Amino acid sequence: MKLEFVEFGDLPLYNEDLETAEPPKQWAEFRAAISANDAVIFVTPEYNRTIPGGLKNAIDVGSRPFGSSVWSGKPAAVVSASTGGVGGFGANHVLRQSLVFLGMPTLQHEAYIGGVNKQFDENGALAESTEKFLRKFLTEYEAWIARF
Repeated sequence: MKLEFVEFGDLPLYNEDLETAEPPKQWAEFRAAISANDAVIFVTPEYNRTIPGGLKNAIDVGSRPFGSSVWSGKPAAVVSASTGGVGGFGANHVLRQSLVFLGMPTLQHEAYIGGVNKQFDENGALAESTEKFLRKFLTEYEAWIARF
């Protein structure tokens, strides 16, 4: 399995009025990047028991124009993180609601990273137990992708 990071920080806010023959360049580039991949892992922090606005915007940009969603049918997984002990439970479940609507078969195994601010040492290395957990999660996800 090859992982590719698709950034969405520079996406203009979705506005249906801009959905013309030439939508914003960033939208077209983002949609092409998602389309080029066979599956998607959403990795999100939790803000106020939900996902960050930028992620919601990326979901909206990729799901439009109506009938042309780049998400449809792609196997998905969710990894959420928070500084609290619950590990982004709220973000994970809010995101899953959108994935159901988008027609993305989503791995049932959930990955919550609690206390994420304590999962790295002073050199930026991930804690061994968390790395082991995430490797197992990726192995399960790879098998999930193969089903589709």
